[in-house]
Amino acid sequence: MKSLSRRAFLSTAVRSTAVTAAAFMIPSIVDAAIKKEKSAHKSEKKIQLKQNAVVLLQGDSITDYGRRREVTTFNSPEALGYGYASRIASALVLNHAALAPRIYNRGVSGDKVYQLRDRWQTDCYDLQPDVLSILIGVNDFWHAIDGHYDGTPEVYRRDYLALMEQTRNKLPNTQVIICEPYAINGVKAVTDAWYPQFDEIRAAAREVADQYADVFVPFQTVFDQALEVAPASYWTGDGVHANLAGSQLMAQAWLEATGL
Repeated sequence: MKSLSRRAFLSTAVRSTAVTAAAFMIPSIVDAAIKKEKSAHKSEKKIQLKQNAVVLLQGDSITDYGRRREVTTFNSPEALGYGYASRIASALVLNHAALAPRIYNRGVSGDKVYQLRDRWQTDCYDLQPDVLSILIGVNDFWHAIDGHYDGTPEVYRRDYLALMEQTRNKLPNTQVIICEPYAINGVKAVTDAWYPQFDEIRAAAREVADQYADVFVPFQTVFDQALEVAPASYWTGDGVHANLAGSQLMAQAWLEATGL
């Protein structure tokens, strides 16, 4: 067996060290982002699961992520899709097996807030969730900027606040998680033209969370810091939809923020 030269050995060692360091950086980045968020808003709340808790993940295509909508059972791989919702569900059913949580994905591709409202009876109230997680907002902006919707950040804010007011009245004991809408600039769909107006969408989601949520998940902050480890195209194919790496990053952020 041919031995490595000193130069080859050192090169291999450096690459190995770099890979190991990067692997440890992601959990640290997520942890730092969540701690910064909780510290800034003086929140230490965590989500509590009870026996057979119903956990509902809601939103648009980022949550939907190819789920089979005709499959309506909980904890079903087909019904959960392939994105961050599926990875959250996998962690919950494994880490809380004794509680046997029931996880549903009801994200619908293309949805804006008013479309959540239109299907909220069937896709939320009828399920009586113990935990409700919502990621919505990118289409409220994206579809407006491409001319397919006449909404504005203020319409998004107003509609979201109204939806959550109604939800809190109908489901007073449900724990609510509001996820921050995010976009990653410089990858296909997302350009400088999105800013600063898209930041108004993020601010509106933050306002909704301040009034109605138990936990806020700062996805934009997490992605921004993840760019220190790998470029934007590593996390998303179009600046909006997370890929394999991005979905796992989102799941880790969600689990860290909620304490689950």
